[in-house]
Amino acid sequence: MCTSLAVRLDTNGKIPIKRFRFIPFSKRQIVEMCLQDGLQPGQKKPFQHLSFMLGSIFHFEFHRIIESMKEAYESVDPDSDTRQVQPATIDTPHSGEDFVELLTKLLEKANYERVTESDLNQALTASSLFKIRLHVDFNDFSEVLLFCRGESTKEETIRSGFGLIKKNIQFTNYERVVVYLRLKDAEDQPEGSNSSIEEVASSKPGATLLKLFRNVPKADLEMLFPNTRVRMRTIDKLFIGIPAIVSGGIVLTTKLGASLVLVGSLLGFWLGFSSQPVELNKTALMALLAGVGALGGYLWKQFNSFKNRKLQFMQTLTQNLYFKNLDNNAGVFHRLANDAEEEECKEAILAYYLLLSGKEWLTRTELDHKIEDWLLKGWNCEVDFDIDDALGKLLELNLLEKKGDQLAAIPLEDAINNLDRHWDDYFLPIAKS
Repeated sequence: MCTSLAVRLDTNGKIPIKRFRFIPFSKRQIVEMCLQDGLQPGQKKPFQHLSFMLGSIFHFEFHRIIESMKEAYESVDPDSDTRQVQPATIDTPHSGEDFVELLTKLLEKANYERVTESDLNQALTASSLFKIRLHVDFNDFSEVLLFCRGESTKEETIRSGFGLIKKNIQFTNYERVVVYLRLKDAEDQPEGSNSSIEEVASSKPGATLLKLFRNVPKADLEMLFPNTRVRMRTIDKLFIGIPAIVSGGIVLTTKLGASLVLVGSLLGFWLGFSSQPVELNKTALMALLAGVGALGGYLWKQFNSFKNRKLQFMQTLTQNLYFKNLDNNAGVFHRLANDAEEEECKEAILAYYLLLSGKEWLTRTELDHKIEDWLLKGWNCEVDFDIDDALGKLLELNLLEKKGDQLAAIPLEDAINNLDRHWDDYFLPIAKS
């Protein structure tokens, strides 16, 4: 399946617009859109039945994919509570395939796009929308992969200056982001790595983490990693440092003056710079203790200011992640399989419908343009339709006729009979055994 993005110019021919394969309608909505469009009254119920049978076939196919992924993931699942039995004696359709390979195929079927290394580096160097500075240590991981779906440009109002200054900013937003992280073994973890990372790695060598998030600004991709550390920006350091210097000068001149004079006299006498002995009476000692107490209180206040500022940043990060997280680990590929099943089914239904309703033979390219124009003109939806994937499924299910490079949909009744035979064939090996 092709993972490249299509680029189309706007009406002025200047601004490039990215088009993604994801179809932003549910399977039920796609069927309803087809029913409303141009089917004859006698075709509507058979078409609904054909769509139901297609959904059942894809559901069965993806059930087998999920079983294969569960098998491939169980040895590296940090949440697993089952025992391992070796050697494995049960063969599945994808036995022996690497989990990353299975995951990548599933993400392609769900119409996700790979976040390239350049995109990730750009995100790591860009300014955060949440006005915090984040750092990720990639040495904790042996493999890092990110995938996104539904890229769009959004605009938000950012407040600063105690809420008095408003600024509208535009940013790139990902509707869905999948994060794949394979941790290093515990003995390979660098010193000072995140404690939660060490805990997972020590309990499950080479553990693999999966995370699914929604509505993630491209500039804040680093907040999705489990070892993200919050660091002070220059403006935050100045916000704390300048008042600290000013208040420190006040403390030195008002509360530490007498103590500093006394300490200086003592040091001068002990180092031989002065022959005048210093008398440590009760008054002098009280002044010295008062100065030390004032200094300690001042330092403690500044330390608390720093910690409170950092806690505010951590709270901001935690709250955003709480509302953006959709699923974790094994739950991620179960959810992705459902998304992929929907996408495969929607593509097949649309391709079959546009051939059936047109009652004409079309080439692959003509059908691709026809589907994209139908979605754009009828439903204001800009999509780079995955025509190769859709035609591959329909040809495999014997729902199309082909003459050279020309294609046509077989009649609904014949299509339903072919799907019925295909469903029965799933269980022939079991019946023969």
